[in-house]
Amino acid sequence: MLPKIILYNAISLDGRIKGFNADMELYYEIASKWSINAVLMGSNTVLAGFGVNPGETSEENLESIINREKDPNDSRPFLIVPDSRGRIRIWNELFKMPYLRDIIVLCSENTSEEYLDYLNERKIDFIISGEDQVDLKYALRNLNSEYGIDSIRVDSGGILNGILLREGLADEINLLIHPELVGGTTLNSIFIGKDLESLNDVIRVKLENIDQLKNDIVWLKYRIVK
Repeated sequence: MLPKIILYNAISLDGRIKGFNADMELYYEIASKWSINAVLMGSNTVLAGFGVNPGETSEENLESIINREKDPNDSRPFLIVPDSRGRIRIWNELFKMPYLRDIIVLCSENTSEEYLDYLNERKIDFIISGEDQVDLKYALRNLNSEYGIDSIRVDSGGILNGILLREGLADEINLLIHPELVGGTTLNSIFIGKDLESLNDVIRVKLENIDQLKNDIVWLKYRIVK
């Protein structure tokens, strides 16, 4: 069975995900109220969030990571990150996040043995799915069957969102629209994917709810029509 996938983004009025004054306190306040058991985050989002380059490391206490508590009754969500190229080497920083239960990395058959050994040494679980890149559909099914994950919030940028949308894996979209205009020509959207050849291929959504929040921020909730 596939888990329910909820895409969640804060955006400007003109649909940008960067370059505006996002209310992150409100963003996470809303996110904390949802009943989910995993958060899916793209590797680019992780790297950008910590301000590091691919492969960059930071000082870590390996013993502390290896001996971290793994409680099967822990109700906090897992963090799931696709990283088939082994770009993230700062997992120690992510383990410091108090609202996460543990980390699961999605790899592919082409992920280097060195990186898999790196994850094994830190007792970080990983799933191998796909030949070159991560096969998200297969990985999501494994997450459900092996870890009981049935609902996932996606905190990511347009590339991962785009894959989930194009492959028909996303079920719901929640947007916090901020009353600011950004403009610009840089690719900066919640949905990045190949251009469509036909209007018949557009993804249709149904508005489920709309709320006006503080400071004229609007929360839109859409169900994806399948």
